[in-house]
Amino acid sequence: MSSKKTRRDEPEAEIPPAASPEPVDASAPEAAPEAFPALDELQKQLAGAQARVADLEGQLDEAQRQAAEYKDGWQRALADFQNYKRRLDSERSETYRIAAGDIVKRSLPILDDLERALAARPAELAWADGIDLIYRKWQALLEGEGVTRILAEGQPFDPNFHEAVSQEPAEGVESGTVIGVLRQGYMLGERVLRPAMVRVAQ
Repeated sequence: MSSKKTRRDEPEAEIPPAASPEPVDASAPEAAPEAFPALDELQKQLAGAQARVADLEGQLDEAQRQAAEYKDGWQRALADFQNYKRRLDSERSETYRIAAGDIVKRSLPILDDLERALAARPAELAWADGIDLIYRKWQALLEGEGVTRILAEGQPFDPNFHEAVSQEPAEGVESGTVIGVLRQGYMLGERVLRPAMVRVAQ
């Protein structure tokens, strides 16, 4: 037989007995959980956050106040500019009316001459039609500029529009009534360029 021993002939290794669990002491305290932040620290953080919110609210109120002031100032400036523009337009229009009125006023004697020429024109002269045409064109030009003739004959005498040359007895006419026009009066808008020269019933 071989001198080598088979695995079966080798002694088996001894397995040590399992260690019995150590007894648990129920009276031993459990491990303390991880510590939370202290209450006073939380209160400090809350107070800081509230102070920050209050500061932001104050900044917002100030920004809103300034925005309201800027808006109010802008609106006042816009209103002032609009008033200035309207006043400037009104002054420009008034300046134009005054200048136009002065030019028209200086031309009225020419219109008077044309009226007298037409009143005394001989019927058989053809050139008188040309004078009539010039007169009508002149009147149309003045009307286009806003010049109107003052109503006088048959109207109650008004010193704002009429200039009395004489007072005459007139049968069947109420006293103070204009009975004749010696020279026509004219207005430019509401401005009297020249009062009508009239005769008034006594």
